[in-house]
Amino acid sequence: MCGIAGQIGWQEESIEKQRHTYEQMQHVLRRRGPDQEGIYIQDGAALIHTRLCVVDSENGKQPMQFTRGGEHYVLVYNGELYNTPELRAELEGRGHHFAGYSDTEVLGRAYLEWGEEALSRLNGIFAFAIWETHNRRLFMARDRIGVKPLFYALKGDTLLFASEIKALLAHPLLEAAIDTQSVAELLLIGPGRTPGYGVFCGVEELEPASCAVYSSQGFQKKRYWELSDQENTDSFGQAVEKVRWLVIDAIERQLVSDVPVCTLLSGGLDSSIISSVADRSFRRQGKTLHTFSVDYKDNEKYFTAGKFQPNSDQRFILRMNAYLNAEHHRVLLDTDELVDALYKAVEARDLPGMADVDASLLLFCQEIKKQATVALSGECADEIFGGYPWYRDKEIRERYGFPWAQSGKFRQSFLRPEFAARIDAAGYIDERYQQTLKETSAVYTVDPSEKRMKEMVNLNFRWFMQTLLSRKDHMSMYSSLEVRVPYCDHRIAEYLYTLPWEYKDYQQTEKGLLRAAMSDILPQEVLWRKKSPYPKTHHPAYLAAVSKQLREVIEEPDAPILQIVRKEALTNLISRNDPTPWYGQLMTTPQTIAYFLQMNHWLEKYRVRII
Repeated sequence: MCGIAGQIGWQEESIEKQRHTYEQMQHVLRRRGPDQEGIYIQDGAALIHTRLCVVDSENGKQPMQFTRGGEHYVLVYNGELYNTPELRAELEGRGHHFAGYSDTEVLGRAYLEWGEEALSRLNGIFAFAIWETHNRRLFMARDRIGVKPLFYALKGDTLLFASEIKALLAHPLLEAAIDTQSVAELLLIGPGRTPGYGVFCGVEELEPASCAVYSSQGFQKKRYWELSDQENTDSFGQAVEKVRWLVIDAIERQLVSDVPVCTLLSGGLDSSIISSVADRSFRRQGKTLHTFSVDYKDNEKYFTAGKFQPNSDQRFILRMNAYLNAEHHRVLLDTDELVDALYKAVEARDLPGMADVDASLLLFCQEIKKQATVALSGECADEIFGGYPWYRDKEIRERYGFPWAQSGKFRQSFLRPEFAARIDAAGYIDERYQQTLKETSAVYTVDPSEKRMKEMVNLNFRWFMQTLLSRKDHMSMYSSLEVRVPYCDHRIAEYLYTLPWEYKDYQQTEKGLLRAAMSDILPQEVLWRKKSPYPKTHHPAYLAAVSKQLREVIEEPDAPILQIVRKEALTNLISRNDPTPWYGQLMTTPQTIAYFLQMNHWLEKYRVRII
């Protein structure tokens, strides 16, 4: 994986004098790509790259340049294509020649051959920009699911783009400023984000499955793919076989690498399937798979089973260790380092995030990087296969609004009066909810309950899943670790969207179809284990530590957070231990307190000006 950035403008002289600025943008992206770097500056364009070498280190250097028929192209690319061999064979059949075996070269030549239509042929995770020097036109695109980020800003006749917001802010044209809408986003939507919105004034994100063109005629963008309802007459047995093939194929394609590959293993269904398939593949090659799990000091001592977290992971991880032929590594985090990492997590994401859920992943990835450069993780199976409580709980499913954020009034109560007067909180949330429902494809769906399930999938796809994918990318790339997500293969998402809910709810169990499809590759107790979310600390010392820190923050009269949040509301949050969740089961009182600590740090560290 890599970091990309660039500037396109129509005043060539100005661009060619800004090398120092481009070096600064490159510098802040270096964690994403510490192995190689390059800058192209010419004819009104600057393209910037930092590379994490995973495949073909010698011939995959970027920016990569191509010439065909007198036309010249320059490519910067962040991602991984999992159908590189097939694309390469087809392109060779069309007369293309390759200097190496990197997917970067395949992507570039696919664009030369098919232009924008190449996107429909790509299986992978990516964000890229390609500058057509002959007609002074930039083409940008992002993968269908949204695994790889791409932010941009339009300032007059200049386009800036980058993998991370901090690289945009390194350019003097852009200021770290927020306005009333930004505050609404932070307090009413955060840690999620409205699709395409970058929170900082002037910053936008190219949405998943979107592409854009920038030229002297302006900036135009469009979606090139979406979850689409299609008629599907497969029987349950046929669906089981198709899912099995798709999942195994996606995992095996994503094991290809020139550097060490491992898997994340929580003992849950999704990560255990990935680890089992990977383990079988490694054994066929005479290699040993390495698996990694994360836990917290004394967590077993303080863990209490609940509706959303019925059991802890350790017993199931041990069972998988005995089942696999892998070497397992357990990363144990302590409370103090978890609290400290809250602030690094903000700097990795460039925004307040999922509190200790972010911080723990950042620390986890830091330890994994000591032994591997690529890891496979189980994100997005819940969204696609129907694993979350809000899919299966009728009351939650039919309740109006985003199922993971039923706390609008609670969130609104934190706004300072001057912002509360300008923000229609219920309307802000409702507008986004309704728009997503309107964009849900349900052409072949007649039954109202089936239509609602498709709405739920689309809500999760466009919102909750994007928060998790952003977390995964930014926390892992902070340690130069590439994390691949096999369940995000668009073929799996397309197929599952067309299947009836009764298939996914086989035996009235979450992800029942996935369990049926993979029934012979897991121990029975793991195969039928009830869903448990990403592990978080249950140690009371964590709540005590973040509460103490927030008290200290709000006792400072010039604390940045007090510009937008009521001090009384923060005091009540600390003292009353309100059980209202901030963001589903992942963020309850300790994480809500930590979120405000992150927000304060973000305002201070990024010197955010409120306008």
